[in-house]
Amino acid sequence: MNESMLGIINATNDFTSLGNVTAHRSLAALPFGGRYRLIDFMLSNMVHSGIQSVAIFTGYENRSLMDHLGSGKQWDLDRKRDGLFVFTPNCQLEEEEFGSFSHLARNYDYFKRSRQEYVVVTNANIIVAMNFKPILHRHIATGADITEVQHAGRSLQTYILKKQLLMSLFEQYKDQGYYKLCDIIMEKRHEMHIHSYEFTGYTAVIDSIDSYYSRSMDLLRPEVWQQVFQPQAPVFTKVKDEPPARYRSCSKVRNAIIANGSIIEGTVEGSIVFRAVKVGAGTVIRGSIVMQKSQIGNNCILEHVILDKDVKIEDGTVLIGTPEAPYVVQKGMVQGALMKS
Repeated sequence: MNESMLGIINATNDFTSLGNVTAHRSLAALPFGGRYRLIDFMLSNMVHSGIQSVAIFTGYENRSLMDHLGSGKQWDLDRKRDGLFVFTPNCQLEEEEFGSFSHLARNYDYFKRSRQEYVVVTNANIIVAMNFKPILHRHIATGADITEVQHAGRSLQTYILKKQLLMSLFEQYKDQGYYKLCDIIMEKRHEMHIHSYEFTGYTAVIDSIDSYYSRSMDLLRPEVWQQVFQPQAPVFTKVKDEPPARYRSCSKVRNAIIANGSIIEGTVEGSIVFRAVKVGAGTVIRGSIVMQKSQIGNNCILEHVILDKDVKIEDGTVLIGTPEAPYVVQKGMVQGALMKS
């Protein structure tokens, strides 16, 4: 029996609740966990599941995502046959016409030529370590039309179905007014054989600043870290050539993730610090996320803060947020002591 799978990752989702952190990038390219992007997790899952052909459908803000993905080499998807395929939107379409089914239908020939029998359809904003092979075996054993993956009773909008069925849905969607695959599943749940597969491992869906912050902080818990970053199934990402992090004699670090290339002179507690970040002497950072290449001066206090890339925090600045409403500083901004919050 042909049990080969084709992977489809929908990277078109955009949530206004994420505010400034997705103003200049795709949600799929949002930095996460110190050195990764959101899409790395689901893309790595597919590779570990033996999927050798992956199609990614992007939205309009896709420059950083395209730069990150490159040829797919980091995921062993730079192949002569199959490999990584990135499909960008048609810029001539009206925004309200732009949806994942529109993407898929415009690239119908790609699916027609592919040799895989089954398709995995999922989103780019899910943090999970999931192998699709057991789900496919359950799908085949139950004889389902579609298998829907759930976590704690909530749909992850992750589906396995035969490629031929997906193609037939493409042909019908315009006439019947469907926008995405999940729309069909919701409406035709009683007409099709839809099997629910309950995934019990750690799962996080990033769709707001609150979920981004809280799920990032989850990684500081050993039991979560061990579920997300498994030795037998590493999360692949674009490699950056940075030296190891440097800790000055005056630094204090406790329960934190510090990426390579960073220089720490102050105190970092319960925080995530990305690559090439400078933390000045006398500075205290607690419960915060500091993205790559941000520069934090001396004698600053940052609590429950999210700093985007290339932010500069001047000496003596105080920025205070809360776990429920973290203080967010936009990419490339300069924050000084007179602007403290």
